[in-house]
Amino acid sequence: MRTKLSEEEIAGRLRGVSAWRREGEQIVRDVQSANFAEALALVNRIGEAAEDLDHHPDILLHGWNKVRISVTTHDAGGLTGRDFDLAARIDALV
Repeated sequence: MRTKLSEEEIAGRLRGVSAWRREGEQIVRDVQSANFAEALALVNRIGEAAEDLDHHPDILLHGWNKVRISVTTHDAGGLTGRDFDLAARIDALV
């Protein structure tokens, strides 16, 4: 099991990734693409990165061009370093 980050650690890591925000025990990022095809392609790129890290976010494709990504470590009951590692990988794809 992964070690859950402290409130101070979470706040510090969020300062470094301004596109992400905290919602309860997860971090969330919203992305708006130019069109549906680009949004779907982004979902697929995120899926590949998540498979590489063996850490899987919740991904919602909504509207016709919006993607919401939510990341948490379920077995730790909150946020861990893995969540922020995945967030950094996702940021590189957007």
